[in-house]
Amino acid sequence: MTNYQYRSVFNVFCFFAIVFNQASAQKVLLSANGPDNTYEEINNALAPGRDVVEVPDCVHTEFGRHIEEVFDDQLGKYVFNFLVHKTPDNDRCQNFDRQRVEIKTYGGSPDNLKAIQGETVYYSWKFKLPINFKVSKNFTHLHQIKSVGGIYASAPMVTLTARKATPDQMELRYTATNTQSTLKTALLDLFRGEWVKVTEVIKYENLGEYYLKISRISDGLVLLKYNITTIDMWQDGSSFARPKWGIYRSIKSLSNLRDEQVRFADFIIQELAPLSAIDYKAMSINNKLKLNKSKGVVSIKEIPKNSYEEIELIDGKGKRIAQNRLVRKQKITVSGLTEGDYYVSFLVEKQPVNVYTFTIKN
Repeated sequence: MTNYQYRSVFNVFCFFAIVFNQASAQKVLLSANGPDNTYEEINNALAPGRDVVEVPDCVHTEFGRHIEEVFDDQLGKYVFNFLVHKTPDNDRCQNFDRQRVEIKTYGGSPDNLKAIQGETVYYSWKFKLPINFKVSKNFTHLHQIKSVGGIYASAPMVTLTARKATPDQMELRYTATNTQSTLKTALLDLFRGEWVKVTEVIKYENLGEYYLKISRISDGLVLLKYNITTIDMWQDGSSFARPKWGIYRSIKSLSNLRDEQVRFADFIIQELAPLSAIDYKAMSINNKLKLNKSKGVVSIKEIPKNSYEEIELIDGKGKRIAQNRLVRKQKITVSGLTEGDYYVSFLVEKQPVNVYTFTIKN
């Protein structure tokens, strides 16, 4: 192992020791473990003693439960299988122009599963669409982030939805109020018949941040990615925000649809604690970058471009410095910075995997 590789492994270890140990009490992992007690397992993870499963069982009693646990050969483990039928399923016997088979967190969930203003939350899960998956012309939602409370509570802030088009699309939709826009799209054929992993990181604030990456598990290919550091991610008047997963589709055009199923696995919800200057210092032990004082730049050419997604510059007090100072041609412009220690944090999925340091002396 080279000296550089050793330092990289050490920094990854420091990251897990500092960040994940701090947040371990808030981390929830919901995984299928066998064919029985599926609703009970979901409820126990997302809202112990409550009911977070939204299904059309009441109108389709002869079928039974619409979420089951099945063994998946590709993953080599049990997974959740969400089922919805073209007829007679509807939306919990309440709405008859749509169908819903979803799970969620909600008011009865533990506080660490409900995002409040100012928090940063990491979500992760896997899903697989059938090879011949059919979608509505109106909407076929697979994931939503919704607010509870406030005048915009009915409009999801974030929606991952499949839509019938030419060709069919996977869409990332967003709204801060009640007007939705499409942030990013990808061909739905890239998802059909493939297990994918989703990572979503949200800073819940009026001047918040949003990150989404969906990668194919078989080869790691990124199918859809979106990252923005200045976006309104808090609907005013809300008490908290929460995630939903499943199948939620319009049935206004039944001819486009069929009995459908989507497999899900390995749900994670984790509040991320902010790092302090002490944390950055611990993670940057023996990792030094050289300052070219005459040119006012720090070179990061020794860091492989494919080893990180983003870079953050942190001052000696642990405060992030404006992004416009950052990288051009693998150099960080530092002219104008005051004397002191600084940390360069290399991020993957919004989390530091390597931290380096440099010092400015007058």
